[in-house]
Amino acid sequence: MTINLEVWEDKAALYNRAVEIIANQLKNGATTFGLATGGTMEPLYEKLRNSSLDFSHCTSVNLDEYVGLSKTHPESYYTFMQQHLFDAKPFKATNVPNGEAEDVHAEAIRYENLLKSLTLDMQLLGVGVNGHIGFNEPGTSFESETAVVKLTDSTRSANARFFDSIDEVPEEAITMGISSIMRAKFILLIAVGETKRAAIEALLNGDVTEEIPVTKLRDHPNVIVLTDLKMN
Repeated sequence: MTINLEVWEDKAALYNRAVEIIANQLKNGATTFGLATGGTMEPLYEKLRNSSLDFSHCTSVNLDEYVGLSKTHPESYYTFMQQHLFDAKPFKATNVPNGEAEDVHAEAIRYENLLKSLTLDMQLLGVGVNGHIGFNEPGTSFESETAVVKLTDSTRSANARFFDSIDEVPEEAITMGISSIMRAKFILLIAVGETKRAAIEALLNGDVTEEIPVTKLRDHPNVIVLTDLKMN
């Protein structure tokens, strides 16, 4: 399939466009949203907090959560979502994997069953420097479902800026699988910054390969990519 690529040199305009896309999803009846975390999403959630959009009838499901962090840990994705979106824009129901479950593998199965019980109208995605989506690192099977995964050194290093030291960055996470993500009816991928160039070029021009997980989006019928990177 052809990826719908939109290049916005102005980042504020890019994020305004993302809000417009989400508003159109709501207008067209979307009620279940897959959400993501990370620095790429912070400007988007700030604009959503300051918008008139109403999510009080909607359900959210988050991509992932660190294993071993309590919900109240300042770097848990549960806390991230409360602070950056949910406190200002409540949803009818919100779902984040429980990274402190007694049996995290059972929690992954529970979360996958939850996803299968829902129709995911829209999935919001960022992309890692190495092309990962969610925490599905290079080499992850395209057939993967929600699972406990080991984080690569590069991913832990990229996230270390949020912690006092890299030693505090969890080594595992619960993440939606690639096939879980691909079940969404519509995917919005936001990629900002030069470090994401190789991943986006692979998505647009490379082979569909498990070594670059984001390339699987080429097989999805309804994807929009918003980026500030001029593509050759």
